[in-house]
Amino acid sequence: MSTKGNVLKALEENKGTTISGEELASNLNISRSAVWKAIQELRKDGYRIDAVTRKGYCLTQSSDILSVEGILPYVTRSNMADRIHVFKSIPSTNLTSKKMALDGAPFGTVVIAEEQTKGRGRRGRSFHSPPLGGIYMSFILKPRFDMTKSVLITTAASVAVCKAIEKVTGIYCQIKWVNDIYMDKKKICGILTEAVSNFESGQIEYIVIGIGINYSTDTFDFPEELRKTAGSLFEAIHTTKNDNQPKDLDSNPLITRNRLIAEVINQILDVNENLEARDFIPEYKKRSFVLGKEILIIPAGETGEERNFSEGTSAVALDIDQDGGLVVRYQDGSIDILNSGEISIRTVSS
Repeated sequence: MSTKGNVLKALEENKGTTISGEELASNLNISRSAVWKAIQELRKDGYRIDAVTRKGYCLTQSSDILSVEGILPYVTRSNMADRIHVFKSIPSTNLTSKKMALDGAPFGTVVIAEEQTKGRGRRGRSFHSPPLGGIYMSFILKPRFDMTKSVLITTAASVAVCKAIEKVTGIYCQIKWVNDIYMDKKKICGILTEAVSNFESGQIEYIVIGIGINYSTDTFDFPEELRKTAGSLFEAIHTTKNDNQPKDLDSNPLITRNRLIAEVINQILDVNENLEARDFIPEYKKRSFVLGKEILIIPAGETGEERNFSEGTSAVALDIDQDGGLVVRYQDGSIDILNSGEISIRTVSS
């Protein structure tokens, strides 16, 4: 790790606390001058570091630039230092993750970006990914089942993200089957699961889970067609004069994107280890706002094709089965189980 990285790691581990330049120099086995230079470089990057005469340096609690050093203090696993990768701007975290998987990246690798220039959602649709106010991350995982149960991992990921959000922020979110997370009737998170399987065995070689969370995105930052349906966990309080510094939440500086990202990592890896136990299914049902309602089942159509919400098959959502499938009853009384990739759902009545 570079000198700047080591200094940042020390500041993040003591965030909100003043640590002397002498102590930093001694602990890192570098000169006081090297510490000072690293502090100046970090400030140029947008980090809010206060300097107190004869006391030292303090990384402010509200500083929230995404970094490995800012995430690691909150990650429960000890082997993640080399598995978390943070980028300022990349086309897509899922695309980068798939390339890394092909190059031999270990399972449990996490790719995070401050901005995606070509973020994607389901069916190849674009996913709005502006910098500074969002969380865009992907996991490389190795499930122990075949493609017929691939919806299970998306179901589990939805619960994991909801639990992470609630633990860090206190905000309770609901799930629209299968992979959209809502707060106050607005979508604040989408999950895209992509799998690469062995053609002969049907087993999944690896799976990439992409997660996009609107953390403190300005409503006006959304494309006009999304403003009525998209929301954000927090309103953007303000921005600083430093364009590199993200919108912060001065009302509760302990809630940061780095902290939430770390908890998403904890929850996703925990649920992945015990995926086949399906312990998350009751929680998924509890958070579902589709069950018991009349819905429209809309054919997905071709990749990138706009869906026609004026047409569809009416049904009632009855249950979630043990593989994450949606159990529905059609108007003729017949029962069916739907799985990811076949349909989209719009609630039409309460």
